[in-house]
Amino acid sequence: MQSLQQKASGWSGVATEDAFGIDETNLFQKLGLQPFINLSTDFYTRVYDDEEEWFRSIFANSKKEDAIQNQYEFFVQRMGGPPLYSQRKGHPALIGRHRPFPVTHRAAERWLHHMQQALDNSTDIDAQSKIKMMNFFRHTAFFLVAGDELKNSNHGVSPKPGASKPAAA
Repeated sequence: MQSLQQKASGWSGVATEDAFGIDETNLFQKLGLQPFINLSTDFYTRVYDDEEEWFRSIFANSKKEDAIQNQYEFFVQRMGGPPLYSQRKGHPALIGRHRPFPVTHRAAERWLHHMQQALDNSTDIDAQSKIKMMNFFRHTAFFLVAGDELKNSNHGVSPKPGASKPAAA
């Protein structure tokens, strides 16, 4: 049986060592706090304005400001900064925290679409850091898909139609 990390690498196309390339450099020290806030703000503005109702509905029970804060605090913590997220919310426990949401291949690809656009729009993150970050985001998105499928299989829930394969581009 494949591990969640192996599934994430296979589905994302990002090798584990590339996904954790963010650990080679302390991106928080390199970039500072504001780029993470800006990235998360741009990202969630795109998410909450998404033209696809099915995708927007995933976030319907979350406040945009809370989502922005949760995301940038997690990014800061994971990329070498102070443990802002853990101090406020406890251990990140990504799979558990995403349990209420339908984290399908299609949703991961849509999430990544918006994150890529937000990264492309960023003027305060250098190109090499953007590559490292996107590799991490891509791998992590599919790690969450693997976790969602594991959760569903452990609870006898069949995956939703189309949920186990990537959406067509």
